[in-house]
Amino acid sequence: MYDPTVARLTYRALLGRRRALILFALPALLILISVAVRMLSGADDQTAANVLGGFALATMVPLIGVIAGTGAIGPEIDDGSIVYLLSKPVKRPTIILTKLTVAIAVTMVFSALPTAIAGFVLNGNGQQVAVAYTVAALVASIAYSALFLLLGTVSRHAVVIGLVYALVWEALFGSLVAGARTLSVQQWSLAVAEKVTGGDGLITSDVGLPLAVVLLAGVTGVATWYAGQKLRTLTLAGEE
Repeated sequence: MYDPTVARLTYRALLGRRRALILFALPALLILISVAVRMLSGADDQTAANVLGGFALATMVPLIGVIAGTGAIGPEIDDGSIVYLLSKPVKRPTIILTKLTVAIAVTMVFSALPTAIAGFVLNGNGQQVAVAYTVAALVASIAYSALFLLLGTVSRHAVVIGLVYALVWEALFGSLVAGARTLSVQQWSLAVAEKVTGGDGLITSDVGLPLAVVLLAGVTGVATWYAGQKLRTLTLAGEE
């Protein structure tokens, strides 16, 4: 269920000049920070984990997810051009799944790839830190893309809501408040990263791996399904 035309239009919208600047700026900042840290403190596993966990996974990945997820459909709904797309003989689930695929691809490229590069710069993948956080970024990209794509279909303020979630809930509460961690995509992806490192204590999560996998899959599936339902409602409203 993938439509090349919808995908091409979505890529064009996401990689426009304004969004592209932000998409490139965050990974560049991560790599710059990693180079500076490596020059100042040398290769250290715990330092690498702190940088990748504190900036890459807790801040950069959700922010890029906001840009890609909401940007995949939100602007089209805001300016009304979505009506033109919905008038075409393309099934509504196909539109949502195509846009989600594009959002996931963009989020992965601009978050997981720089995370891998930063990890190897910081400690050469010592203790599998670079690989672990790269896998975590890949997994988180899927859930964030689905969540923020849903936000783009239900609210005209999706970017603001997404930024509040990314910066306040994930980066702040998800790291500091114990009760909030269970409901954090960051913690779910950290459970996967912890498994990659063998559970040696370098990377830890407050959520067990089985529960994390269920929550990641469940949130992604439910968000995608509900986005499709909202798009169907929007279609009916437009036809009326």
